[in-house]
Amino acid sequence: MRPDTPAAHTTEAERLLRTAAQYPGDREPLYLQAAAHLELAGDRQAATALYDTLLSSSPTSPLLIRSLKAANLWEYGHEAEARAIIEGVRSARPTDAAPWEIAAETLEAHDELEAAEKTLTEAAALLVTSAELPHATQSLLTTRHRIRRMLALPHDDWDDQADLLHTADVPLDELHDPKRLWSLGSEDPAELQAEITRLRSELGTYRTALSRPFPVAVLHWPEPELDELLTAYPELEAEYPTYRAHLTDIEASLRELAQAGTPNLGIVRATVPSYEAFAASESTHPSNADLLPQYATTLAARGRATGWPPARGEGCWCGSGNAYGECHGREVQE
Repeated sequence: MRPDTPAAHTTEAERLLRTAAQYPGDREPLYLQAAAHLELAGDRQAATALYDTLLSSSPTSPLLIRSLKAANLWEYGHEAEARAIIEGVRSARPTDAAPWEIAAETLEAHDELEAAEKTLTEAAALLVTSAELPHATQSLLTTRHRIRRMLALPHDDWDDQADLLHTADVPLDELHDPKRLWSLGSEDPAELQAEITRLRSELGTYRTALSRPFPVAVLHWPEPELDELLTAYPELEAEYPTYRAHLTDIEASLRELAQAGTPNLGIVRATVPSYEAFAASESTHPSNADLLPQYATTLAARGRATGWPPARGEGCWCGSGNAYGECHGREVQE
């Protein structure tokens, strides 16, 4: 169960920091999750201290961390510093969508709609280079669509692209209609039910790439690792009859989850030494098949998941060296 009180968020942050001490190679994603829980607990100064600790140690995503720090600072009175950080992030022109979107949503949260729209337009000009977009860039276009709708700006090509990418039943123009906010105060049951439908649609799409939940992750054993696993623990052959079947099952499982509406899907790469260490930490034997999904969840929680699906032009997750669209990204053959 997710924590829902300040004390529970503080406890979860402490647990994540202890985990980071055990797994220093995963410190950055664990610290970011801990900082998010500290923000939810209201301990924004402690969250800022974690962001500063990360920034002092050559992180892999410094602009993302700076954007998160700016959002946090503005919430407890450090507006000037937050604005300066946001300008620095914009000047650095991140090649990732997440820093841009966090910076823009921080501006939006403080009624700086024009500045937010300008930030997202700069990002779109840099990142939208083809019809096949990563999920984070799609999310950025959706956020830009919403803010432009609030500013009563006419649709442009990127708004049209956001409309095409949106797959929920409620169209983006309706979802982002500022007038719908008035329906929240209505006493008409039909209007309230319509608003509930819209909110449910928005819940499934809004900030999916930035919400930082653990992804629903599927284990991928590279072929040498799978051979080693089955040699050591033949009891697991029922789970993995062949390597080819293993790869097919991964893609089929992820497609089934996606069709069911499960967001934030990912793949985690397994290794035998890591799996054996996890089994030991759980005081059980690696041949226990029930341990496999727990192992996948733990790897995902440590920031080891790779998002699925890759864009068609990107390499396939299986490691074949082929583009995803020409490998497991092809339509499943009957």
